[in-house]
Amino acid sequence: MAVDFGLQGQVAVVTGSTSGIGHALADALASQGVNIVLNGLGEMTAIERTRAEMAETHGVEVLYHGADMTKPSQIVDMIAVAKAEFGELDILINNAGVQHVAPIEDFPDDKWDQIIAINLSSAFHATKAAVPIMKAQGRGRIVNIASAHALVASPFKSAYVAAKHGIMGLTKTVALEVAQHGVTCNAICPGFVKTPLVEAQIADQAAARGISQEAVMRDVILASQPTKQFVTFEQLSGVLLYLVSDMGASANGAAWQVDGGWTAQ
Repeated sequence: MAVDFGLQGQVAVVTGSTSGIGHALADALASQGVNIVLNGLGEMTAIERTRAEMAETHGVEVLYHGADMTKPSQIVDMIAVAKAEFGELDILINNAGVQHVAPIEDFPDDKWDQIIAINLSSAFHATKAAVPIMKAQGRGRIVNIASAHALVASPFKSAYVAAKHGIMGLTKTVALEVAQHGVTCNAICPGFVKTPLVEAQIADQAAARGISQEAVMRDVILASQPTKQFVTFEQLSGVLLYLVSDMGASANGAAWQVDGGWTAQ
């Protein structure tokens, strides 16, 4: 039986939502009657198809804003457009992110700057622009899509881990500042999610190692995830819908670990 989270007619901005986790979360919100501002990279024909399909499937308004997450002025404009087009902004999902893997001594300076800008600073700029709107409304929900790497580290991911730890600090600080204004700020910290990118890596790893895809998933990719199962989009969406609903009003400043037990070790 479908659950009604009481979100009909609300407005959400979801960064990095043209594919992957961001798209799944935007679609979950749209399924609850939330009007959506999509954002992200991709070929414009494909983005328009995604936008139109989401709007038609769920009977909501769906806009696309192409803000570059490394450009603060464009991020601010995205929030302003959402408010101007819909008259309100109820939900902000800071999801945009990129990754680069290298030893610290070889880590390219430009990759560090890019990851910090997209994975951390963009959330600051979007939140800074959204909070005054939400305070004026007397209600708002900010959810930062962090990672298990907001809580623990892995080698060769210095920029990503630093950015995600920073997201957790930003989440807690904003939560304290907005707590008496009907606004909350939380972080969802996923473990490994079976995205198309990961699926391609499974096949490549299996061929390279001469082992089955099942063995790659269990012993390589999911080595740190005790369940040995990927986190699903539906599981992340369930946590998100709780947090942005009235049921989640007292959840504030928390790291919501959806990682199969990874960070319990």
